[in-house]
Amino acid sequence: MFMRLVMSSTVLGAVLLLAGASATIAQEKVLNLYSSRHYQTDEALYGNFTKLTGIKINRIEAGEDPLIERIKNEGMASPADVLITVDAGRLWRAEQSGLFMAVESKVLEARLPPNMRVPNKQWFGFSARARVIVYNKDTVKPADVRNYEDLGAPKLKGKVCTRSGSHVYNLSLMSALIEHWGEQKAEQWARGVVANLARDPKGGDTDQIRAVAAGECQVALSNSYYYVRLMKSDKPDDRKAIAKVGLIWPNQKSFGTHMNISGAGVVKSAPHKETAIRFLEYLASDEAQSYFAEGNNEWPVVKNAALRNPALASLGKFKMDTLNVGALGRNQPLAQKIFDRVGFK
Repeated sequence: MFMRLVMSSTVLGAVLLLAGASATIAQEKVLNLYSSRHYQTDEALYGNFTKLTGIKINRIEAGEDPLIERIKNEGMASPADVLITVDAGRLWRAEQSGLFMAVESKVLEARLPPNMRVPNKQWFGFSARARVIVYNKDTVKPADVRNYEDLGAPKLKGKVCTRSGSHVYNLSLMSALIEHWGEQKAEQWARGVVANLARDPKGGDTDQIRAVAAGECQVALSNSYYYVRLMKSDKPDDRKAIAKVGLIWPNQKSFGTHMNISGAGVVKSAPHKETAIRFLEYLASDEAQSYFAEGNNEWPVVKNAALRNPALASLGKFKMDTLNVGALGRNQPLAQKIFDRVGFK
């Protein structure tokens, strides 16, 4: 009887072990992705992951702040495995809310450059977009807008337009400038930009490019992929606008052009942690890097990744700022305080 009982327990243990293995296998077939990337071209990016791995992606899409609040409210019961969003500042906010876990991955360490990995390994940059200067070719000499510093110089009085100073794109740029210049010089620059504004800040980056083309202002800041999007457009008005403006890679003789990112991290309460890490490793693959470049005109961050986007490639090579993306988030509270002090609304 004792032997039968032992054998029964052994059989039961084997059944439980198989059940556990089956559950693990089932987990590996699902990834719950919370995304604020709203680009239709990402369908191919995610579809390729499923094709390669057999893992289905369940996607929840919303703005970055609502997604961060949702994960916080869901707590340890959150189904979220990965949060993917644009701008280092937003990823830093998620980190500060305690949403991410540290990820140990030899693949990510080997594939991603050091500046695309925050020191605590909680989030990573997988694609890059440059913060460039756009100018009216009829009214502005390129030599007058070679650097970010020029935007705050008296020579551009009444010629600059920009989106809101509270927008995360401008906050991330200011965060980088604080890191490079220090608080005092960065504030002087911001004060000069406000003094040079042609109008109150409004609209998005595409609106700034159109305003420069229309002569409403002469110089503006824009993320590079908005510029390339207009380059590739079939709409006559877009083609006319892009023909009237030029693009400058700022600060080529100093620290290089400010680069922001689209990035992701694994949620601390992720129910499918191994799958989540596998997804991040996929985002660093050659295939995924090509999708970022082709789909949304973003630069691959992996060294020697193929750039299969003729419009993006036509802009030529330039010196990129290699500041660690963690600084772009860490300095944001100070960046906002400076903008508030100088009246950059």
